[in-house]
Amino acid sequence: MKNPTWTVFTRALWTDTDLGIELDVSRMGVDGPSMELVRAPMNAALLAMQKLEQGAIGNPDEDRMVGHYWLRAPDLAPEAEISQAIRETLSRIREFAARVHTGDQRPPEGDRFTKFLLIGIGGSALGPQFVSHALSDRNHKLEGFFIDNTDPDGMDQVLDRLDGDLNRTLTIVVSKSGGTRETRNGMLEVKAAYERAGLDFGRQAVAVTGVASALEELAREARFIEVFPMWDWVGGRTSELSAVGLLPAALQGIDVNDLLDGAKEMDKRTRLDRLENNPAALLAASWYTAGNGRGERNMVVLPYKDRLLLLGRYLQQLVMESLGKEKDRAGNVVRQGLAVYGNKGSTDQHAYIQQLRDGPDDFFVTFIEVQKDRRGPSPSVEIDVTAGDYLMGFLLGTRQALSEKGRRSLTLTLAEISPRSLGALIALYERAVGLYAELVDINAYHQPGVEAGKKAAEDVLSLQRRALSVLREPRGRKWRIADLAKELSAGEEMETLFKTLEHAAANCDHGVLVSRGRGPDQHQYYMS
Repeated sequence: MKNPTWTVFTRALWTDTDLGIELDVSRMGVDGPSMELVRAPMNAALLAMQKLEQGAIGNPDEDRMVGHYWLRAPDLAPEAEISQAIRETLSRIREFAARVHTGDQRPPEGDRFTKFLLIGIGGSALGPQFVSHALSDRNHKLEGFFIDNTDPDGMDQVLDRLDGDLNRTLTIVVSKSGGTRETRNGMLEVKAAYERAGLDFGRQAVAVTGVASALEELAREARFIEVFPMWDWVGGRTSELSAVGLLPAALQGIDVNDLLDGAKEMDKRTRLDRLENNPAALLAASWYTAGNGRGERNMVVLPYKDRLLLLGRYLQQLVMESLGKEKDRAGNVVRQGLAVYGNKGSTDQHAYIQQLRDGPDDFFVTFIEVQKDRRGPSPSVEIDVTAGDYLMGFLLGTRQALSEKGRRSLTLTLAEISPRSLGALIALYERAVGLYAELVDINAYHQPGVEAGKKAAEDVLSLQRRALSVLREPRGRKWRIADLAKELSAGEEMETLFKTLEHAAANCDHGVLVSRGRGPDQHQYYMS
């Protein structure tokens, strides 16, 4: 007699031996009636995705097509010019990486490039970092380093690790607009470091940017080695298989053909119109059902593989920036979203599995299993048990402990970590996000909240500039926050003014000093 749990498992298991990937949604509650409820809307979502691939305007806010699927299948692009541009860019990436590896493309003051430093943020850094970390190898061609923030101390940490090797370091600056402040700041800091070392920054730099952007103009003026394109039909969070991610991967020595092939093959599977045969549709249906179509359950990502440590961060942007929207396409306030958090198993199950099992039932877990432990054999840590067996045991044991409490989970299994499997994984989640967005009728390809944050940051810095101007004349005059806010006509921004001046006083850059009173309203700020 069959075990009913086994029956549910076999019916809810999607397997592809060619890609080496399995998806088990048997613990997500999408079997039977719930599957039928989502079938019709999923068919409509798949049709919408088909139109997207054919060149329909997928981001009406910016009147743009959404074409990251064309990156791994240029023949699908709706215009011959786009197909040709994709092929030419890929060819240029391969040729440039080959010149670097052979030493034909060398730095002016070094024998050859041995490292690369990528400067970007968000989608211009998360994907490249994820792939670089996952596929790092002792035999890599170039070692990769990343600056993905405007934190001066963080930049110093990276530059300290490159100390003495800047003359052999190739810098990649990634920004579609060229105006992203964090990336621009990182570039200027790195440029200054090159100059302190007596090096010409431009002769050791390449740019990945939009056509006619501010960065492209700067790159031409500073005589960057190369400029690779970013197209307006590829969003940052879906740009890993464009020059954004392929260039650093190729420089590292990763087989970009396998990355693209894995994505292309997964795309084929995720176009299938039968829900049970389509892994992206199964994922999206699972998310939809678990959260009642409202994102009422968070996604906890637990990859049981150190190489996949950065997967959670990568998925945070892909999922949350795409699905976290205030309004649907009709303008109705819906406040959709799907929160993503997590790190890696089994390390982090010690941090929060206790709450997942016994606390609020407001989540589902995505377990990521990798069957192959390492390239060679493993020693036994107990009789007939290796360290990798323990890792598998912790995954299955944790999953069972959650199931016993009725907590939902799905398991995604990879046969091994390879460029092809990572390409497939990236494509799988890109499609699942697109399908889920169709199910809840939102625009997955814009990010108005991000733009609002950038605007607010500019307002803060504008207030700081005005405050510094007042403090400079006359020097020595001490100002309380209330008086300075009145002088600046910034009465409603007193807290912001206080925080900016406290930051200025903590650093030596602007010459701001503070005499501290009993409370913030009694502090006095001045310049000596």
